[in-house]
Amino acid sequence: MTPLEFDAHHLWHPYTNVADPGAMHLIDRAEGVYLYREDGAKMIDAMSSWWCAIHGHKHPEITSAMQSQLEKMPHVMFGGLTHHPAIDLGRRMVDMLPEGLDRIFYCDSGSVSVEVSMKMAVQYQMAHGRTRKFEFATIRGGYHGDTWKAMSVCDPVTGMHGLFRGALSIQHFLPRPQVRLGDDWPEDPALNGLEALERLLADKGNHLAALILEPVVQGAGGMYFYHPQWLRAARAMCDAYDVLIIFDEIATGFGRTGKLFAADHAGITPDIMCLGKALTGGHISFAATVTSKQVAYGIGNSEAGVFMHGPTYMANPLACAAGSASLRLLAEGDWQRQVADIEDQMRTELEPARGLPGVADVRVLGAIGVVEMKESVDPSVAHRLAPETGVWLRPFARNIYCMPPYIVSPDELGRITSAMVALAGGQQ
Repeated sequence: MTPLEFDAHHLWHPYTNVADPGAMHLIDRAEGVYLYREDGAKMIDAMSSWWCAIHGHKHPEITSAMQSQLEKMPHVMFGGLTHHPAIDLGRRMVDMLPEGLDRIFYCDSGSVSVEVSMKMAVQYQMAHGRTRKFEFATIRGGYHGDTWKAMSVCDPVTGMHGLFRGALSIQHFLPRPQVRLGDDWPEDPALNGLEALERLLADKGNHLAALILEPVVQGAGGMYFYHPQWLRAARAMCDAYDVLIIFDEIATGFGRTGKLFAADHAGITPDIMCLGKALTGGHISFAATVTSKQVAYGIGNSEAGVFMHGPTYMANPLACAAGSASLRLLAEGDWQRQVADIEDQMRTELEPARGLPGVADVRVLGAIGVVEMKESVDPSVAHRLAPETGVWLRPFARNIYCMPPYIVSPDELGRITSAMVALAGGQQ
């Protein structure tokens, strides 16, 4: 049995039918923006391997930091112990984060970061005697991960987890903010979408622990960009009802939208922020849930006296070393110019897709490019074409999109946008 045959018979891939897994590429190595197949063909990773490899694959500074740490201490428990990699990464994060977010809880993955954030919000409310505030509000079209509580705040109809909606905690879903990024902001709450939030807070505010959402950019829920003024207004409204705000920046954090964090588009600081993906530059799984001194100390004053969570691999030294190297590259590099150049080029080169019969919309923000189709796109078509185009794309639902590494060259980016437009044209 060949490696690919074994894979097809025994290995379960994400969002894949095990009985019919479809085309599969056997990747032998990855470096820079390229994925190298075992047969020698190479493909540009237009996905940054699910949005995390912002500096490209196998970056020498990140791999060197990991190798050095591996020789010293791959892992040690974080309960009662600490280590320099955790401290060094924490210093870098505090210097980058929006002011006021300076308490860091390391965790394993983005979904776990969301779980931790929701748990934090509930324990904070309980510490203040608000024992009925354990429900959550969110906006439709969102995606927050595949673990149990995170699934409960993903869109229950159009999201990937609608199958489980009867088994999940019932949460409160608001209409997706209807004013798009770049459009004029109407002050009338009936027109800007805030009327629904006002009603929900008035009706259920004494039951809500937090409002959780992806700021400005909804990722896997549809690659939708909305107006940051909605967030500014929501911040003030939630404060009036003692409802915390959680920003899920797992996909948008560390420069992807052209700002260091998507929260910077709105100029506000959430009570809790979830981070992951690009935190280690895509070199190893890691995440963090960060919050304010007010929330952290509030939890400390609860009946338990401690936050009731502690992953085995919390603050894994190897991952912390990778994270420090990745954030150092951001701090010392020119990511703002790189992302701005990517945005400008994608705006120009994706625009022709707007005239194709099957295309509903084209939108670009930072290093995110989206061609939204009128009908669902079959990802297997893109998978089969990848060796021919030399570009790895993984469409979902109605979206053909890319989130390339920031180091992508103009020529490489041109190949990505050409492949996207050609794929869109072939969907008629």
